[in-house]
Amino acid sequence: MKLISKLTLFITLSKLAIVLLFVLTLPYLIEGIARNYTDYYLQQQQKKVLEVVARNGVETYLQGEESYGSYTMLKEEYISLEPVEKGFVLDTIYTDERIIEQDTLNYRVLTHSFITENGTYLMEVGKTIETIDQYKRPLQRIATYVLLGLILLTLIIDLFYTRFLLRPLDRIIRTKISNKRFPFNENSVPIKTTTTDFRFLDDSLISLMEQIHEAFEKEREFTANASHELMTPIGILQNKIENLMGEPEVSDFVQERLIGMQKTLNRLKRIVHSLLLISRIENEQFSKKESVSAAELFADVMDEISHRFNERDISLKIDISSEVILENINRDLLFQMIYNLVNNAIRYNKPSGFIHIADRINPDGSYDVDLIDSGIGIPEEDIGTIFNRFKKANKSEDGAGYGLGLSIVKSIADYHHISISVDSDISQGTTFTISFPAELIRS
Repeated sequence: MKLISKLTLFITLSKLAIVLLFVLTLPYLIEGIARNYTDYYLQQQQKKVLEVVARNGVETYLQGEESYGSYTMLKEEYISLEPVEKGFVLDTIYTDERIIEQDTLNYRVLTHSFITENGTYLMEVGKTIETIDQYKRPLQRIATYVLLGLILLTLIIDLFYTRFLLRPLDRIIRTKISNKRFPFNENSVPIKTTTTDFRFLDDSLISLMEQIHEAFEKEREFTANASHELMTPIGILQNKIENLMGEPEVSDFVQERLIGMQKTLNRLKRIVHSLLLISRIENEQFSKKESVSAAELFADVMDEISHRFNERDISLKIDISSEVILENINRDLLFQMIYNLVNNAIRYNKPSGFIHIADRINPDGSYDVDLIDSGIGIPEEDIGTIFNRFKKANKSEDGAGYGLGLSIVKSIADYHHISISVDSDISQGTTFTISFPAELIRS
C-alpha cells in the first residue's frame, strides 16, 4: 500500500474514531449541559425573587398569607415561600419529587433560606425534569451536526494538505525510480521542495544514480576497449599458427599441437566477439525499427539449429501463432536471443528428450513465449545468477559455454524491454518465459 493511501486511511479512521467516541459520550455531555443550564436558570429565578423581596418586601408574595405557592399552568415550574425557624440555613439544588394538585412530578429544585424583617423564609424554585429532557434531543442533534461538519471539514483539509505535503515524494518516485531504466543515461533534475527530508532523499538518489552511471560507463568502456585490443593479437597468433601449419618440415606431433592451439584461439575469438556484441548492445548501437512475424522468426531459428536436434535425438514441438507481429525490434538481435535459449535447452537436455515452444497473448496485450525442455534443470540457488557473465565455465563450442550466452540473452532482452523468467526443477526440466511488452506486439 502506498504511503499516501496509508496516511489517508489513518486520517479517515482516526476521524471516525473521534466521531464514535463523541457519539458514545454525547448523552452524558448533553445531560450535564442541560442540568447546568437548568441550575443556572433556577439561580436566575432565585435572584429575581430576592430582588423583588428586597425592593418591595416579602408581603408582595405573601399578601397576608403565611406562605406562598405558585406554578405554571402545565406545572412545568413552581415557586414557594414558607416561614422557617430562626437560624435555619439551607442553600442547595437537588432533584426530588413534588406533589402538585395530586400529581407527583420530578423537579429540579433550588432551595434557599433568607432573612427579612418579618422573619426567616425558605424559598423553593423548581423546574420539571421533563422540560429539562426536552433540551437534550435538540442539543444532541445540533452537537452531532456541528461535529460531523467539523470532522468533514478537517478531513478534507487533512487530505489536501497530506497530498500537498507528499507531492515531492511522489515526484521523486516517478522521476527517479519508477520511470528510470539502468544505466540512468538521462540527467536527473532536482525536485523543488521546502521539506529538507525530501530534498536530502532527492539529492542522495541523484548522486547515487550518477555514481552508478559513471561506474557502468567505465565498465562498458573497458569491455569494449579490451575486446578490440584483444582481437589484434588473436589475429596475429592465428596467422602465425596457420603459417606454421603450412610449413612442410613441421612434424605430425607439432601439427596436432598447432590444431589444438587453433581451436583454443577460435574459442577465445568467439568470447571476444560475444563481449563486443554485449558492449554494442549496451551502447545502443543497434536500431530497433524492424518488424517480423513471431512464427517466422522462430522458424528461422529452428532451421538454423535443426542439426543440433538430430545430433542429440531431441524432439521439437512448436506452437507459435502466425498472427503475432513483433515490431520496433532488431530482428538479428532477437534471432540471437532465441537461438541462444534454444541452444542451451538442447545442450542441457537429456538424450531423446523434448523441447516444447508455445505462446499466448495476455489480456493486457503483452505476449509470452514459453520454452520448455526436459533437461537436467537448474539448482534453485543458481537461478538468480544464470544471466551473469562468466557464471559457468563449461567447455563448449561457443561463448555461451563460457557464461556469455545467457548474458547476451539478458542484454538483448533489456535492450528491447523484454523480461525473461525462469522456472526449473532438478532432473525434471526448465521453462524460460519470454515476455514481450504490449508496445512491441501487433496482432
